[in-house]
Amino acid sequence: MTILDTTIAAGQHEIIKIPVGQLPSGTAIRITAHVFRAANPGPKLLLTGGVHGDEINGVEIVRRSVQDGLFDHLRCGTVIAIPVLNVFGFINFSRDVLDGKDVNRSFPGTSTGSLASRVAYALHKHILPLVDFGVDFHTGGRSNYNYPQIRYTAGEERSRELANAFGAPISLAYKPIRKSLRKIALDRHDVPMIVYEGGENLRYDGLSIQHGLEGIQRLLLKNGMVKGTFEGRPTLHFGRTRWLRASRGGLFQWLKSSGHWVEKGEPLGFISDPRASKDSRYIYAKERAYIFGHNNTPVVSQGDALFHLAYES
Repeated sequence: MTILDTTIAAGQHEIIKIPVGQLPSGTAIRITAHVFRAANPGPKLLLTGGVHGDEINGVEIVRRSVQDGLFDHLRCGTVIAIPVLNVFGFINFSRDVLDGKDVNRSFPGTSTGSLASRVAYALHKHILPLVDFGVDFHTGGRSNYNYPQIRYTAGEERSRELANAFGAPISLAYKPIRKSLRKIALDRHDVPMIVYEGGENLRYDGLSIQHGLEGIQRLLLKNGMVKGTFEGRPTLHFGRTRWLRASRGGLFQWLKSSGHWVEKGEPLGFISDPRASKDSRYIYAKERAYIFGHNNTPVVSQGDALFHLAYES
């Protein structure tokens, strides 16, 4: 296996620095990729974190999987682990890059484009042609908490099988977003990828990190890449989701959080008028649903997303 000018022989671990661009200060931006190869051939797994630079739980999951030696004794195959794809976003506590563009809306990218496009192109050009399947680790957005979950490509059986093997508490069938890593990996390279979501940005969440690490371990066991017996973990599958939004602005408090079933008519939270001039307005479940995301922001505007709900098909 060769990446840029570095050849990684069977049985070796190499750290590859992939150049992607330069900041106005002259500082070079490089992607660090850990490549672990077993002595025996086998499946090739890609793990990416920090596509959005402020989504720290994903960075920590991939970092800790490398640091804890999950790939040090592979029986077969290869693991390529990239803890931080969007280096600029990471050091600036930002989802996006210098020009405000989203790396996960920039694939396949170009070698001469914006920084976001260059980052996407580096992965598209140098890494995706080498792998068989992958997991892209994310969190919820600003103040939006995502209960540990896998999002896989609807109608793509390999993606569903990966979701089942990973064994997150819930799995959601979604069409991939245009120009996203998941879509380009499948369309251009025939590489099924699943997206793990857990926690919220700029905040550690122990539960999400634990589920992420356990999911990686299950994928390795399922594919015979490490010693041990694979034991599946049940995951709830949903194909229909929607957001409940604020009917008015004010002070928001949730009564039900992510990871719970709620019944039709059950109060989920309420919004109070900060001027104390009106009664509180409650938010109710419109049918039986599972909460897999909620808003932790105490001050909301009319139309803001409050609860992300999944429904039984």
